[in-house]
Amino acid sequence: METPSFAHPADLLERVQQAINAHDLEALAACFHVDYDSTFPAHPERAFKGQAQMRRNWEQIFAAVPGITSALLQSATVGKTVWAEWEWRGTRRDGAPFVMRGVTIQEVHDGEITSVRMYMEPVQAGGPVGDAALRQALGETAGGYQ
Repeated sequence: METPSFAHPADLLERVQQAINAHDLEALAACFHVDYDSTFPAHPERAFKGQAQMRRNWEQIFAAVPGITSALLQSATVGKTVWAEWEWRGTRRDGAPFVMRGVTIQEVHDGEITSVRMYMEPVQAGGPVGDAALRQALGETAGGYQ
């Protein structure tokens, strides 16, 4: 398969977005190098290598959230590094809403994503706000730390 050429590394993000919105697994996979490296700094156990696993992941996502849409909110490029802010939204097969937001940081070489650091998280509805949310994250109770 011929790798499409891109005038700018950020152009590749638009192709990713279009492929997700079209639910086109082949077009999405074509954006990634065969030995692509995916890391999740906040969840190190989720790391994987290879386009094959990326394909399996997106097959599951397309099946579980058949109407998923992707919005590329903002992006910035420094050399071959592209920062992107995303929102992925849809309805899961069980009827529950699916909303993830976050940032991905891609390394792009020769028109393909060779690595990505994923900071995508499900949007949490409800829960503590303001100071209470910070206290919860710090493990603090009403009388001090746990």
